Amino acid sequence: MKILMINGSPNQNGCTYTALSEMAAVFEKNGIETEILWLGKKATPDCIACCKCQQGGGCVFNDEVNDIAARIDDIDGFVFGSPVYYGGPTGRLTSFMDRLFFSIPNEKFAGKLAASVVSCRRGGATSAFQRLNQYYLIENMIVAGSQYWNQVHGSDPEQVKLDAEGLQTMRTLAQNMTWLLQSIKSGRENGVEAPQYEDKTFTNFIR
Repeated sequence: MKILMINGSPNQNGCTYTALSEMAAVFEKNGIETEILWLGKKATPDCIACCKCQQGGGCVFNDEVNDIAARIDDIDGFVFGSPVYYGGPTGRLTSFMDRLFFSIPNEKFAGKLAASVVSCRRGGATSAFQRLNQYYLIENMIVAGSQYWNQVHGSDPEQVKLDAEGLQTMRTLAQNMTWLLQSIKSGRENGVEAPQYEDKTFTNFIR
């Protein structure tokens, strides 16, 4: 079992990383392979709605999006982490997620676990958290919860380490994701099949 954690902060080892690392320690203790992918400081292209990915061959911006697409069958769950910028996640992360979720077929995400983690000094955490969760909720993913909304507080990693409730929330989230992964694995081994969905119906408000 593997969890891919994506750090959308421009600071590789900052507050968001501190929160993700708290979760990673729980995963690893329970034998779950964990990878933290840092998106870096370089500019991240927006989706340009060219729809080339729908014709095969992946996203035209050949970066980590296509790398994840190539190995998505080996990834059982995702955690996306971001600092809070003006009440929302970073543009870098949402641009990345726009392309990731659009270019990879829905059925590749269905049944996988997902969670969001946000870091802020004081406010805006819940709105950023809600924004990130929108990606999972239209992909038939299983969204894990915790004892509180998944947020940590502090202006730097040392302050985040003093946020006892925030760090506990991260550990609880990781425990819940671990239990869900183990439950899904056990179900598969005992003949519990994944849901069989109807063909999608697309409508708009003109009809």
